[in-house]
Amino acid sequence: MDEFLIDKKQVRRAFNRAAHNYDAVAVLQREVCRRMLERLDYIKLQPARVLDAGSGTGWGTRQLAQRYPAAQVVALDMALGMLKVACEQSGWWRKLFSSSQQSHVCADVEALPLAANSVEMAWSNLTLQWCNDLPATFREFHRVLKTDGLLMFSTFGPDTLKELRSVFYGVNGYSHVSRFTDMHDLGDMLAHSGFAEPVMEMEIITLTYADVKSVMQDLRGIGAHNATAGRAQGMMGKAAWQQVLERYESFRRDGKLPATFEIVYGHAWKPRPRVTAGGAQIIQTPFKL
Repeated sequence: MDEFLIDKKQVRRAFNRAAHNYDAVAVLQREVCRRMLERLDYIKLQPARVLDAGSGTGWGTRQLAQRYPAAQVVALDMALGMLKVACEQSGWWRKLFSSSQQSHVCADVEALPLAANSVEMAWSNLTLQWCNDLPATFREFHRVLKTDGLLMFSTFGPDTLKELRSVFYGVNGYSHVSRFTDMHDLGDMLAHSGFAEPVMEMEIITLTYADVKSVMQDLRGIGAHNATAGRAQGMMGKAAWQQVLERYESFRRDGKLPATFEIVYGHAWKPRPRVTAGGAQIIQTPFKL
């Protein structure tokens, strides 16, 4: 078994537990969402239906509803607890600020329960890192998008939590930090899934903390537990934990401990099918020599 395989049941439990306090600590998620929204300023699209895949407590869903007030926004998340909070929030918010319709669906991004060609925009903010089969996930997005529809997403790149990965290395035989996919590999996956004109960008965001305990509390607060198959099933021993604390101290600068997040942004379009002079559709299958 791949030690970095994501345990979806563990992910769902973690996000259900974090749901009610999530908005108080999801600073990074909201900031990345804002930066994604800014990118929409340069894209001419007026979707009738938008899918927010991995919608969490619905902060991003509400921003999309405000930007596209005539659209139906479908908020999809695998954690029912997150959707319940989103429903509570969207009720009063929609009455005050939006005329758009919002729907809430509890499902996994890797198996979208939506009809083919049913949405004009698929949006996903910091969710794809919880997927085990990214090529299949991109094919799902491609399936549900209408022709000329837009996929826009953000996820974590390989340098995310590099400090934490470094301090845990060799402490024991378990995995402690998820494995994240490189930006260029994501771009290749988009192209192989049938998307056109993929655009990939990356930036580093560094959060700072007073101590390691605060780093771990923040990660737990947003539901970002270690959900890899190779994780330890019990508590870490005192000696091992002390070793982790001492190693992390080597990163302290100006009295603060850093936590690095590599943010990868991507967007691509579902192109019109290519056809022959006789009208037959051309299906292009990527292959390697």
